[in-house]
Amino acid sequence: MGEEETNASSSSSLPDTELFGLLSNLLQQVESMTNEEEVELRAKIEALGVEVTKVPSKSTQNLDELEIAAELDKLSAKLAHVDEMISSADVEVKSLLSDTADVWMPVITANSDERRNFTSTVDEESSNKTI
Repeated sequence: MGEEETNASSSSSLPDTELFGLLSNLLQQVESMTNEEEVELRAKIEALGVEVTKVPSKSTQNLDELEIAAELDKLSAKLAHVDEMISSADVEVKSLLSDTADVWMPVITANSDERRNFTSTVDEESSNKTI
C-alpha cells in the first residue's frame, strides 16, 4: 500500500491525475449514498479519460482558412452545448463545478504539448505498475 501512495503522490501534480482522483471520489460518494453501482457514470468517466489523454497527431498538412473556420465552428458548438448544460444545472452542480474549477480547467484547456506530457506520464505509470 505504501507503494501506491508513493505513485499517487508523485503523479498528483498532474492535472489529469487530480481530476480523475476527484471524479473517482465523487463516484464513490454517489455509490455509497445510493447503495448501487453506477455503471453508466463509471463508463462516462472512463470515456472522459480516453478523451483527455488523446493527443492530436502532429499534422504534416497545413489547413486552409476554410478548414480552420470549420474546426472552430465545431468547437464553438461543443462549447455552447457545455455552456447550456451548465446553465441548466441545479445550484449544487454549479457550486461543485465552481469549487473544483482549479482541478478540471487545466485538463480541459491543455494544449497538445501538455496532453503529450499527460499521456507520456500515464504510459510510464502503466509500465511501472506491470513490473
